[in-house]
Amino acid sequence: MAMSIQVNHTTESENEFDYSQRGQWLRAAVLGANDGLVSVASLLMGVGSVKKDVNPMILAGFAGLVAGACSMAIGEFVSVYAQRDVEMAQMKREKEKRLETCENDRKVEEEKERLPNPGQAALASALAFSVGAVLPLLAAAFITDHKVRMAVVVAVASVALAVFGVVGALLGGTPVVKSGGRVLVGGWIAMGITFGLTKLIGLHGMKI
Repeated sequence: MAMSIQVNHTTESENEFDYSQRGQWLRAAVLGANDGLVSVASLLMGVGSVKKDVNPMILAGFAGLVAGACSMAIGEFVSVYAQRDVEMAQMKREKEKRLETCENDRKVEEEKERLPNPGQAALASALAFSVGAVLPLLAAAFITDHKVRMAVVVAVASVALAVFGVVGALLGGTPVVKSGGRVLVGGWIAMGITFGLTKLIGLHGMKI
């Protein structure tokens, strides 16, 4: 009977997934994809508000993709490395307060393995940003009609934002509708503001 209880308890413990273990790469990947999608889609909407030719839109979008991916990677690397340094310093202070035992040494090694990896976070951010950014670029590249192109960019960006929001919610164990809706509305706001302000500047005589 005791053996059965112990086995059941072990099985339940194994089935309980710690979603915080996904936090490092999930945060970088989801934020990177959302940023890439929103940034490049907003750039396309802004340029498209004053230019009907597809070439300026694609050029601006591609420049935004490259610059954004590099920025995300560098920013994530610096941020995570700073976090890692803080946690390492804290572990060192805690170790100095404890007696030097084998158990404590093993605990320190386990804690080091759980520290965030700056390189992994930077790579995840850059790749995710690129994946998100390329979607509106592809949507705009093969459509000649200006109005249709703009509508397709918005549609593709909206669908992708909703998908990213839902996937992030499912992987993170958070409410799907709330998370997906927040991401989608945020993207609409960013695209709308960029379109409106760029259009306003264009109407007041600034030529691009």
